[in-house]
Formats: sequence, structure tokens, C-alpha cells
Amino acid sequence: MRAEYDAIIVGSGPNGLAAAITLAQRGLSTLVVEAARTPGGGMRSAALTDEGFVHDVCSAVHPLGIGSPFFRTLPLAEHGLAWVPSPTPLAHVLSDDRVVTLERSVAHTAAMLGSDGPAYTRLFAPFVERWEELSRMVLGPLRWPSSPWLFARFGLVAMRSMLGLSRSRFATEPPGALLASIAAHAMVPLDRAFTASFALVLGAAGHAVGWPIARGGSRSIADALVRLHASLGGELTLGHEVKDLRELPRARAYLLDVSPRSLVSIARASLPPHYVERALRFRHGPGSFKIDWSLRGPIPWRHEACRRAVTVHLSGTQRDIFLTESTVHHGHIADQPFVLLGQPSVVDDTRAPPGKQTAWAYCHVPHGSSVDCTSRIESLLERHAPGFLDQVISRATMTATALEAFDANCVGGDISGGLPDARQLFFRPMAKLDPYATPAKNIFLCSASTPPGGGVHGMCGHWAARSALDRVFGLLP
Repeated sequence: MRAEYDAIIVGSGPNGLAAAITLAQRGLSTLVVEAARTPGGGMRSAALTDEGFVHDVCSAVHPLGIGSPFFRTLPLAEHGLAWVPSPTPLAHVLSDDRVVTLERSVAHTAAMLGSDGPAYTRLFAPFVERWEELSRMVLGPLRWPSSPWLFARFGLVAMRSMLGLSRSRFATEPPGALLASIAAHAMVPLDRAFTASFALVLGAAGHAVGWPIARGGSRSIADALVRLHASLGGELTLGHEVKDLRELPRARAYLLDVSPRSLVSIARASLPPHYVERALRFRHGPGSFKIDWSLRGPIPWRHEACRRAVTVHLSGTQRDIFLTESTVHHGHIADQPFVLLGQPSVVDDTRAPPGKQTAWAYCHVPHGSSVDCTSRIESLLERHAPGFLDQVISRATMTATALEAFDANCVGGDISGGLPDARQLFFRPMAKLDPYATPAKNIFLCSASTPPGGGVHGMCGHWAARSALDRVFGLLP
């Protein structure tokens, strides 16, 4: 470390690195300080089970990574990042073993939905055709939209509950179940306002850019961002946990890729009591229980469609999903929870030794849960892929509490950076014209606890850096 920098960024997750790159692109001196011994935050990969098997510890599938308005401007391929598409972005298993799929083509997906096909096309086609415009508007703070009519059309649908949208648009079960399982990624009960927005954004991204993975593991995204930052003159320090901003070198601006409560802990001396009180009221959502497997071979799915999809939802009907997610929000775990499964080695041969496979799955659990859900997940998987357990070489599990121990930003196992309900979807960590700025003129929050929230897209960091460029450096018009 030098004695002084233009900007110091605490945390090397996707948002911390995006903030550092945005500032370094303007010729500013930047230092990223990371507590772990490897960069990336949730974008880390490791041999969790056996030597030669590469598992993504947290983030794994990246529709908003390849679709990120900021990442799309960066030469990440030149720094080693390769996106690997899934032939079918998503397969959803209904309770009676029927499978409905999200295909890259809207028309192909609609064709499988029978009488609801035209309604599905009317819902998604306008947003898929103009994905680049839409993504720039929705992946950021509230501001005047660049395409007001497109944004208004999106908003009128997105503000609805997922259950309300489904009931008003579809007459049959498959499309509602497919979209409900996508909306469930938000971990908000599906009868709540704005839950339809998650199905719209992730569904449209699936059609427009796919649900790809990073070749070699999610760590490849972090590695590419680190290399790009270094090529711009940026510095990185690993294995240094920041407990107080005053322990860092001098800087004109500090950007923190941390949770609101960690922001308070690290920068309390510089923050007024009223801001501290509001930051500590920020609410985190349910947690996740995750399991990784090393496998002797492919998962023996009953249905062929599940064999070509990197992402598989084992979640049943729309009502099943609503009940399981509501159960979690009432502090319990369903006997057959919503299960999201990934099988990256279907398309990426770097993930396992020849002939072998890797897979992972997670389910939602109450905030801060230490319950092991292995038997719940594996019994459901064995039902839809008989003989799966015979394929297992070894497994590694991570409870919600263990997830927080791995990444402090996942408070209580919350992988979304905070509950994205109607109150906190737009106004996070609190209602402010500039959600990234704090009352301390040179301290900014740049984590997923700011708009647009969770996901590996770097937009929270990019927008926070733009706030700093304006407020501290005067480098924005």
C-alpha cells in the first residue's frame, strides 16, 4: 500500500471491482482491499469436494453478468473471461414430472405452452427485443428513463405480484409455474407487489442473452476483473480485514462493498447518529442452504429436457412454490422446499475430471438457519432422477450461517444483499436521492444493498463510483 490514493475500495466482490474499474478508467489511483485471501466475494470457486472438481461457492449462473450494461462495455474476454451458454437456459420440473423449459427463443418457448403461447409472447417479446435499452433502465437507481414508454410498459407489469400476473395472463399451469420459479429467486412471497419484476427481468435476460456460466468457474469473472483493474494501474491487497476506515491510507474517497451494518461498524466515527440508525434498520431476507456434489457421471434425469439445461428448478406447481416460500418467511422449512439445481459440467469440461461431473443445489431457509437440508434436497432429486445417489462420490454442504461466515455480505445467509420487497427494491439501503452517498462526503456504499440489488452485474459498484466521480472528483458533466 502507498500512503495515499484517490480512492480506496473495501471488498472485491463484483461491485467493489466494478467501482474500482470505473474510477481507474478516469485515471484515478485506486486500491481494493479484500479480507479474504482470494478476490471475488461471491464469485469464488474451489475444490469443495475432491481434487480436480471445480465448484462455485456462491454465484454460479450469470444472466445479469453477460447482460450487464457495464460489463458489456469492458474487454473482459481479453482478460480471460469466456461465457459458456446453456443449450436450454432453464428446465422446470412440475410436480407430476412434466417439464416446461425456458428456451433462448421466445417463439420456441411459447410453442410448448399450447393455448397460453400467444399470451407468453405478448408478455415477453417487447422486452426481449429491446433488452439493451431495458437493462440500462432497470439495473440502476430510480431516475428519469431513457425510453419512457418502454419503461412504463415494463413498470405496469412489473409492479404486480407474481400470482396476480399469472392469474391475469395464463389459463394453464406450466407458464405460471415456470415464471413463479424464476420470481422465487428474489426470496419474497409471490403474493407481494413487484415480485413479477424478477420473473420479467430474469426471463427476458434468458431469452435475450441466455443464462450462461463462466468457463472455469465463477472465479474466472473475478480474475478477469482483477486483471483489467491492474491493467488500468489499480492495486489489490488480499487478506486484510478492514475494521475501521482510519486504519487505511489516506484517500479522497472510500467506497465500501459491504452490508449496511458493516458500513456502520467500519465508518461509524464518520457517520451521524440519524444515518447509523436508518442503516441498522435495513432488513435482510431468508437464507440459503447449499450442497455441492462430485459425481461419477451425469445426473440420470427422467426427462430429457433436464439433461440439456445447466439450471433446473425442482419446485412443482405455482401453488407449491408459493406455499414453500411463504413457509420460509414464517420461519420454517418445507418438507419439499423450492430447489434450484445447477449442473455446470454439462457444458464446461473444466469443472471435473474426464467422465465425471459436478452439480450443486440450494433451497431457501429462514434467516440465520443452521439446519442441514441435505436429505430434503436429495430425496427430491432422487425422485426426479432415480439412481442419482449412486452417482455421488462426495458432497459438501453449507448452511445459511456458514454462508455468512464465508462471505460477511451474506447476512444470515441472505444472498441478495437485503430483502428486495416493495420497500427495499428501489430504496436500499434507505430512501435517498443518491442511495450510494452517505452524510460523510467522501464515503460511499457500493454493495448489493444499493440499487439495483443482488446479482453478479457490477451495476451497484458502477453507479456508486459515478456518484463519487460527481461528488468528490467533479469528473461527470
